[in-house]
Amino acid sequence: MTTPDEERDKRSDGPMRAFVPGHVTGFFSVHPHEDSRRSGSRGAGIALADGVTVTVAPSPGTSETAITLDGEPVEMDAVTRTLDTLGVRAHVAVETALPVSAGFGVSGGAALGAALAANARFDLERTENELVGAAHAAEVDAGTGLGDVVAQARGGVPLRVEPGAPPHGDLDGIPVRANRRIEYVSFDGRSTEAVLGGDTDGLSTAGERALAALREAPTLERVMKVSATFAREAGLLTERVDDAIEAVEAAGGVASMAMLGETVFALDTGLSDVGYEPTTCGIHRPGAGAVGHDAG
Repeated sequence: MTTPDEERDKRSDGPMRAFVPGHVTGFFSVHPHEDSRRSGSRGAGIALADGVTVTVAPSPGTSETAITLDGEPVEMDAVTRTLDTLGVRAHVAVETALPVSAGFGVSGGAALGAALAANARFDLERTENELVGAAHAAEVDAGTGLGDVVAQARGGVPLRVEPGAPPHGDLDGIPVRANRRIEYVSFDGRSTEAVLGGDTDGLSTAGERALAALREAPTLERVMKVSATFAREAGLLTERVDDAIEAVEAAGGVASMAMLGETVFALDTGLSDVGYEPTTCGIHRPGAGAVGHDAG
Protein backbone atom coordinates (compact mmCIF):
# COMPACT_ATOMS: atom_id res chain seq x y z
CA MET A 1 0.00 0.00 0.00
CA THR A 2 1.44 3.37 -0.99
CA THR A 3 1.53 6.42 1.23
CA PRO A 4 0.02 9.78 0.15
CA ASP A 5 3.56 11.13 -0.40
CA GLU A 6 4.42 8.18 -2.64
CA GLU A 7 1.22 8.69 -4.65
CA ARG A 8 2.08 12.36 -5.11
CA ASP A 9 5.60 11.49 -6.28
CA LYS A 10 4.19 8.92 -8.69
CA ARG A 11 1.83 11.49 -10.19
CA SER A 12 4.67 14.01 -10.51
CA ASP A 13 6.45 11.59 -12.83
CA GLY A 14 3.49 11.47 -15.18
CA PRO A 15 2.56 13.62 -18.16
CA MET A 16 1.71 17.27 -17.57
CA ARG A 17 -1.21 19.06 -19.22
CA ALA A 18 -1.76 22.70 -20.13
CA PHE A 19 -4.82 24.43 -21.52
CA VAL A 20 -4.61 27.32 -23.99
CA PRO A 21 -7.73 29.15 -25.17
CA GLY A 22 -8.47 29.39 -28.85
CA HIS A 23 -8.04 32.86 -30.29
CA VAL A 24 -9.76 34.65 -33.16
CA THR A 25 -7.99 37.74 -34.41
CA GLY A 26 -10.33 40.47 -35.57
CA PHE A 27 -7.71 42.68 -37.21
CA PHE A 28 -3.97 43.15 -37.22
CA SER A 29 -0.98 44.95 -38.68
CA VAL A 30 2.37 43.30 -39.37
CA HIS A 31 5.55 44.51 -37.65
CA PRO A 32 8.65 42.47 -38.56
CA HIS A 33 11.89 42.64 -36.60
CA GLU A 34 15.18 40.75 -36.86
CA ASP A 35 14.61 39.56 -33.28
CA SER A 36 11.68 37.13 -33.42
CA ARG A 37 10.61 38.05 -29.89
CA ARG A 38 10.21 41.66 -30.98
CA SER A 39 8.53 40.74 -34.26
CA GLY A 40 4.76 40.45 -34.24
CA SER A 41 1.53 42.29 -34.80
CA ARG A 42 -0.72 44.96 -33.38
CA GLY A 43 -4.44 44.35 -33.26
CA ALA A 44 -7.29 42.83 -31.30
CA GLY A 45 -9.04 39.51 -30.88
CA ILE A 46 -11.02 37.27 -28.55
CA ALA A 47 -9.83 34.30 -26.47
CA LEU A 48 -12.28 31.41 -26.66
CA ALA A 49 -13.33 28.87 -24.05
CA ASP A 50 -12.89 26.28 -26.81
CA GLY A 51 -9.16 25.75 -26.93
CA VAL A 52 -6.16 23.46 -27.11
CA THR A 53 -5.12 20.91 -24.49
CA VAL A 54 -1.45 19.95 -24.65
CA THR A 55 0.07 17.00 -22.78
CA VAL A 56 3.83 16.70 -22.45
CA ALA A 57 5.71 13.57 -21.38
CA PRO A 58 9.28 12.31 -21.73
CA SER A 59 10.09 10.60 -25.02
CA PRO A 60 11.11 7.05 -24.11
CA GLY A 61 13.88 5.55 -26.19
CA THR A 62 14.39 8.54 -28.47
CA SER A 63 16.02 11.95 -28.38
CA GLU A 64 13.52 13.46 -30.82
CA THR A 65 10.32 15.34 -30.10
CA ALA A 66 7.23 13.47 -31.32
CA ILE A 67 3.90 15.28 -31.78
CA THR A 68 0.37 14.02 -32.24
CA LEU A 69 -2.71 16.08 -33.09
CA ASP A 70 -5.92 14.41 -31.95
CA GLY A 71 -4.08 11.10 -31.89
CA GLU A 72 -2.47 11.34 -35.33
CA PRO A 73 1.30 11.92 -35.80
CA VAL A 74 2.00 15.37 -37.22
CA GLU A 75 4.78 17.88 -37.68
CA MET A 76 4.21 21.19 -35.90
CA ASP A 77 7.24 23.36 -36.44
CA ALA A 78 6.19 25.92 -33.83
CA VAL A 79 6.02 23.21 -31.14
CA THR A 80 9.36 21.65 -32.06
CA ARG A 81 11.07 25.05 -32.11
CA THR A 82 9.57 25.94 -28.73
CA LEU A 83 10.88 22.81 -27.06
CA ASP A 84 14.25 23.17 -28.77
CA THR A 85 14.53 26.65 -27.24
CA LEU A 86 13.73 25.21 -23.82
CA GLY A 87 16.23 22.36 -24.28
CA VAL A 88 13.55 19.66 -24.09
CA ARG A 89 12.78 16.55 -26.12
CA ALA A 90 9.36 15.14 -25.38
CA HIS A 91 6.22 13.47 -26.59
CA VAL A 92 3.59 16.15 -27.15
CA ALA A 93 -0.08 15.28 -27.51
CA VAL A 94 -2.23 18.13 -28.83
CA GLU A 95 -6.01 17.81 -28.60
CA THR A 96 -8.58 20.31 -29.82
CA ALA A 97 -12.13 20.48 -31.08
CA LEU A 98 -11.28 23.66 -33.00
CA PRO A 99 -10.86 23.56 -36.78
CA VAL A 100 -7.19 23.60 -37.82
CA SER A 101 -5.86 26.28 -40.19
CA ALA A 102 -9.13 28.18 -39.85
CA GLY A 103 -8.11 31.20 -37.77
CA PHE A 104 -8.39 29.81 -34.23
CA GLY A 105 -4.74 29.94 -33.13
CA VAL A 106 -4.26 26.18 -32.89
CA SER A 107 -0.57 26.36 -33.81
CA GLY A 108 0.14 29.13 -31.31
CA GLY A 109 -1.90 27.31 -28.68
CA ALA A 110 0.05 24.11 -29.23
CA ALA A 111 3.38 25.95 -28.92
CA LEU A 112 2.37 27.85 -25.80
CA GLY A 113 0.78 24.78 -24.22
CA ALA A 114 3.94 22.78 -24.88
CA ALA A 115 6.04 25.47 -23.21
CA LEU A 116 3.81 25.68 -20.13
CA ALA A 117 3.46 21.91 -19.72
CA ALA A 118 7.17 21.25 -20.33
CA ASN A 119 8.14 23.87 -17.76
CA ALA A 120 6.00 22.13 -15.14
CA ARG A 121 6.88 18.55 -16.14
CA PHE A 122 10.65 19.00 -16.37
CA ASP A 123 11.05 21.61 -13.59
CA LEU A 124 12.58 24.13 -15.99
CA GLU A 125 11.96 27.02 -13.60
CA ARG A 126 11.27 29.54 -16.38
CA THR A 127 9.18 32.67 -15.86
CA GLU A 128 5.92 33.25 -17.70
CA ASN A 129 7.56 35.86 -19.91
CA GLU A 130 10.31 33.42 -20.86
CA LEU A 131 7.80 30.72 -21.78
CA VAL A 132 5.54 33.05 -23.74
CA GLY A 133 8.59 34.54 -25.46
CA ALA A 134 9.88 31.11 -26.49
CA ALA A 135 6.51 30.08 -27.95
CA HIS A 136 5.92 33.43 -29.66
CA ALA A 137 9.36 33.44 -31.30
CA ALA A 138 8.90 29.83 -32.40
CA GLU A 139 5.60 30.60 -34.08
CA VAL A 140 7.01 33.70 -35.78
CA ASP A 141 9.96 31.68 -37.09
CA ALA A 142 7.63 28.90 -38.23
CA GLY A 143 5.56 31.44 -40.19
CA THR A 144 2.28 30.32 -38.61
CA GLY A 145 1.36 33.44 -36.64
CA LEU A 146 2.38 36.82 -35.28
CA GLY A 147 0.19 37.52 -32.27
CA ASP A 148 -1.88 34.54 -31.17
CA VAL A 149 0.55 33.36 -28.48
CA VAL A 150 0.68 36.61 -26.50
CA ALA A 151 -3.10 37.01 -26.80
CA GLN A 152 -3.75 33.44 -25.67
CA ALA A 153 -1.45 33.87 -22.71
CA ARG A 154 -3.47 36.90 -21.58
CA GLY A 155 -7.02 35.72 -22.31
CA GLY A 156 -10.20 37.77 -22.50
CA VAL A 157 -10.38 40.37 -25.26
CA PRO A 158 -6.73 41.35 -25.66
CA LEU A 159 -5.47 44.41 -27.50
CA ARG A 160 -1.96 44.04 -28.89
CA VAL A 161 -0.85 47.66 -28.52
CA GLU A 162 2.80 47.04 -29.39
CA PRO A 163 4.17 44.02 -31.25
CA GLY A 164 6.22 41.22 -29.80
CA ALA A 165 6.40 39.04 -26.71
CA PRO A 166 6.98 40.39 -23.20
CA PRO A 167 8.83 42.39 -22.10
CA HIS A 168 8.97 43.98 -25.58
CA GLY A 169 5.29 43.84 -26.52
CA ASP A 170 2.51 45.74 -24.81
CA LEU A 171 -0.99 44.35 -24.23
CA ASP A 172 -4.18 45.91 -22.95
CA GLY A 173 -7.67 44.46 -22.86
CA ILE A 174 -11.38 45.17 -22.96
CA PRO A 175 -13.41 44.14 -19.89
CA VAL A 176 -16.28 41.79 -20.71
CA ARG A 177 -19.13 40.14 -18.82
CA ALA A 178 -18.66 36.51 -17.90
CA ASN A 179 -21.72 35.36 -19.84
CA ARG A 180 -20.92 36.77 -23.29
CA ARG A 181 -21.41 34.17 -26.02
CA ILE A 182 -19.41 33.68 -29.19
CA GLU A 183 -20.74 31.75 -32.19
CA TYR A 184 -18.58 30.61 -35.09
CA VAL A 185 -18.87 28.80 -38.39
CA SER A 186 -15.82 27.61 -40.32
CA PHE A 187 -16.18 27.00 -44.04
CA ASP A 188 -12.58 26.09 -44.89
CA GLY A 189 -8.95 26.59 -43.93
CA ARG A 190 -6.43 29.08 -45.23
CA SER A 191 -2.63 29.12 -45.22
CA THR A 192 -1.37 31.68 -42.72
CA GLU A 193 2.12 31.37 -44.20
CA ALA A 194 0.84 32.26 -47.68
CA VAL A 195 -0.86 35.45 -46.48
CA LEU A 196 1.91 36.61 -44.14
CA GLY A 197 4.56 35.76 -46.72
CA GLY A 198 3.05 38.09 -49.32
CA ASP A 199 2.74 41.86 -49.55
CA THR A 200 1.17 42.96 -46.24
CA ASP A 201 1.53 46.75 -46.60
CA GLY A 202 -2.12 47.39 -47.51
CA LEU A 203 -3.30 44.94 -44.87
CA SER A 204 -1.17 46.65 -42.21
CA THR A 205 -2.46 50.10 -43.15
CA ALA A 206 -6.03 48.87 -42.68
CA GLY A 207 -5.02 47.26 -39.39
CA GLU A 208 -3.55 50.48 -38.03
CA ARG A 209 -6.76 52.34 -38.91
CA ALA A 210 -8.79 49.67 -37.16
CA LEU A 211 -6.73 49.85 -33.96
CA ALA A 212 -6.97 53.63 -33.85
CA ALA A 213 -10.75 53.45 -34.34
CA LEU A 214 -11.13 50.84 -31.61
CA ARG A 215 -9.11 52.79 -29.08
CA GLU A 216 -11.51 55.72 -29.50
CA ALA A 217 -14.32 53.51 -28.13
CA PRO A 218 -12.92 50.21 -26.76
CA THR A 219 -15.91 47.88 -26.45
CA LEU A 220 -16.50 44.30 -27.54
CA GLU A 221 -19.12 45.40 -30.07
CA ARG A 222 -16.65 47.92 -31.48
CA VAL A 223 -14.06 45.15 -31.88
CA MET A 224 -16.49 43.31 -34.13
CA LYS A 225 -17.44 46.34 -36.21
CA VAL A 226 -13.91 47.58 -36.90
CA SER A 227 -12.85 43.99 -37.56
CA ALA A 228 -15.47 43.61 -40.29
CA THR A 229 -14.38 46.91 -41.82
CA PHE A 230 -10.76 45.77 -41.71
CA ALA A 231 -11.55 42.47 -43.46
CA ARG A 232 -13.26 44.34 -46.28
CA GLU A 233 -10.54 46.99 -46.64
CA ALA A 234 -7.77 44.37 -46.57
CA GLY A 235 -9.46 42.32 -49.30
CA LEU A 236 -9.54 39.13 -47.22
CA LEU A 237 -13.24 38.23 -47.46
CA THR A 238 -14.39 35.23 -49.44
CA GLU A 239 -17.91 35.15 -50.84
CA ARG A 240 -19.20 32.76 -48.18
CA VAL A 241 -17.71 34.79 -45.35
CA ASP A 242 -19.00 38.06 -46.78
CA ASP A 243 -22.51 36.63 -47.19
CA ALA A 244 -22.58 35.43 -43.58
CA ILE A 245 -21.35 38.74 -42.16
CA GLU A 246 -23.85 40.73 -44.22
CA ALA A 247 -26.69 38.46 -43.11
CA VAL A 248 -25.84 38.95 -39.43
CA GLU A 249 -25.48 42.72 -39.87
CA ALA A 250 -28.81 42.94 -41.73
CA ALA A 251 -30.47 41.24 -38.74
CA GLY A 252 -28.99 43.78 -36.34
CA GLY A 253 -26.09 41.68 -35.08
CA VAL A 254 -22.32 41.98 -35.38
CA ALA A 255 -19.97 39.47 -37.01
CA SER A 256 -16.57 39.36 -38.62
CA MET A 257 -13.94 37.08 -40.13
CA ALA A 258 -11.35 35.23 -38.06
CA MET A 259 -7.82 36.06 -39.20
CA LEU A 260 -6.60 34.05 -40.96
CA GLY A 261 -9.18 31.50 -42.01
CA GLU A 262 -12.46 31.15 -43.85
CA THR A 263 -14.32 31.47 -40.56
CA VAL A 264 -17.07 33.80 -39.37
CA PHE A 265 -17.56 34.62 -35.69
CA ALA A 266 -20.38 36.61 -34.12
CA LEU A 267 -21.50 37.89 -30.75
CA ASP A 268 -24.32 36.28 -28.82
CA THR A 269 -26.82 34.62 -31.22
CA GLY A 270 -25.84 36.52 -34.37
CA LEU A 271 -25.24 33.49 -36.60
CA SER A 272 -28.00 31.24 -35.30
CA ASP A 273 -30.49 34.10 -35.67
CA VAL A 274 -29.97 34.08 -39.45
CA GLY A 275 -30.18 30.33 -39.98
CA TYR A 276 -26.64 29.06 -39.50
CA GLU A 277 -25.85 26.15 -37.17
CA PRO A 278 -22.79 27.54 -35.38
CA THR A 279 -20.56 26.20 -32.68
CA THR A 280 -21.04 28.16 -29.46
CA CYS A 281 -18.63 28.94 -26.66
CA GLY A 282 -17.79 31.58 -24.09
CA ILE A 283 -14.91 34.03 -23.76
CA HIS A 284 -12.01 32.57 -21.79
CA ARG A 285 -10.89 35.37 -19.52
CA PRO A 286 -8.09 33.72 -17.43
CA GLY A 287 -5.65 32.96 -20.27
CA ALA A 288 -3.40 29.93 -20.70
CA GLY A 289 -1.91 27.82 -17.94
CA ALA A 290 -0.71 24.41 -16.79
CA VAL A 291 -3.68 22.48 -15.39
CA GLY A 292 -2.12 19.45 -13.73
CA HIS A 293 -0.86 15.94 -14.23
CA ASP A 294 -2.53 13.70 -16.74
CA ALA A 295 -4.05 10.61 -15.14
CA GLY A 296 -2.84 8.49 -18.02
